Amino acid sequence: MTITRQALGLLLATSSLMLSAAAEEKPLPKELPAYGPERSIPALAITQRTMPNGLAVWFLNRPGFPKVASYLVMRGGNAHDPADRQGLTGFMAGLLNEGTRTRSSKQIAEELQAIGGELGAYANPDAVYIQGSCLSNGLPGLIDLMADVTRRPTFPASEVELAKANTLQGLQAQEAQPSFQANRAFNAALFGNHPYRFVSITPEAVKAVTPEVLRAIHAARFQPSQALLVISGDVHEVSTMNLITSAFGDWKDTGDKLAQLPEAPRTSTHEFLLLPRPGSVQSTLRVGRPAVAATHADYIPLQLANVILGGSFDSRIVKNIREDKGYTYSPGARAAGMQHGGSYSVRADVRTEVTAASLMEIFYEMDRMGTTTVGEDELLRSKRYMGGTYLFQNQMLRALTGTLATYWVNGLKPEALSEFIPKVNAVSAEEVRRIGRTYFAAKDQTIVVVGDEAKAKAELEQFGPVQVLKN
Repeated sequence: MTITRQALGLLLATSSLMLSAAAEEKPLPKELPAYGPERSIPALAITQRTMPNGLAVWFLNRPGFPKVASYLVMRGGNAHDPADRQGLTGFMAGLLNEGTRTRSSKQIAEELQAIGGELGAYANPDAVYIQGSCLSNGLPGLIDLMADVTRRPTFPASEVELAKANTLQGLQAQEAQPSFQANRAFNAALFGNHPYRFVSITPEAVKAVTPEVLRAIHAARFQPSQALLVISGDVHEVSTMNLITSAFGDWKDTGDKLAQLPEAPRTSTHEFLLLPRPGSVQSTLRVGRPAVAATHADYIPLQLANVILGGSFDSRIVKNIREDKGYTYSPGARAAGMQHGGSYSVRADVRTEVTAASLMEIFYEMDRMGTTTVGEDELLRSKRYMGGTYLFQNQMLRALTGTLATYWVNGLKPEALSEFIPKVNAVSAEEVRRIGRTYFAAKDQTIVVVGDEAKAKAELEQFGPVQVLKN
């Protein structure tokens, strides 16, 4: 199709008018109806059982729903690996459904297909998650499959070698990404020698993997006394408990008790770290510090303060360096809470020549959180956004079941689901300001930049000494 010069001119003029109109932020009409009443996740009737072998079981009955979702979660994730082989737990988790003593990977896939199901596993720093779902009438098959891959994986040599080859290729691609390099350097600066510094398995660790290594990790880590099975959907408690007892009842602890991780650092050094990326036309920025665990009293107020500062499209950092200054396209921020600590980070990819200007604006917005009080309207919008996002994220059965599993890993009770939104709404403007003073002060942040050394270093030196990291 050919576009005439006249049509192209009209298109450009229309686009210009649309952009101009979008740039003018107009207040909403006063006659709009008020917000609807607040909603929280209602208190859930969760039945909690503990089997004689120590396996915890939670049931969430959803009558009439034609699907079942289940998570079996095991304490002890990548943070529990040896320091020189971190990531082996995640590697092992990815191979759990590739063959057991009684089933091949093909047989597992075929049985899942027959019950309209899926099954997969992954690891985070604190735990291994085995997730499964199926049509309600396929629950007996799903429980049997989950027990098989949990208790009797064989890690076939051919599957291990294929996974190694795929992982090594993925690591090569990953290494070329400035965001990956920034995250690795940032985590190392925040957590030092603590296992939470882990970002990705190394090629050396992958090459050393054997089926025997994976079997040893599995045998040491997978213990019923360290596990929770959550099942949600249209389930009958007594009959489902009979299925679970048949599949998991004779499972016994065989390894040593899981070692407790130390508490993660709560502070880091205010420093500017530069990781050279020759010829880069952008600087990849990370600004942040260690924060708090998911059970800490400050965690929910910190999440709300983050929405205001940089955790939503309506946030201050987005409006400043994206909408107003045009320094970047998609800045953001995140507060992460784990079992033994957490972190806070602001991220952005900016043009190299505005590296210092972008950081100056980020510092300004971070300090403003602690020196001024957030307005009532901005606070209300942020609470609405946070509550609505939480409801949206947990509306699906699988997501809700996963949230319950993660709460258990982090040391939270199931009641935390229905308490979350009321706790968000109870946060005051003064409490947000206290969070700003405590966690957002620019003088307390660690700054990592990936970019062209000659150009980016000159930008950063306006703030003080710069440490150049080795690749």
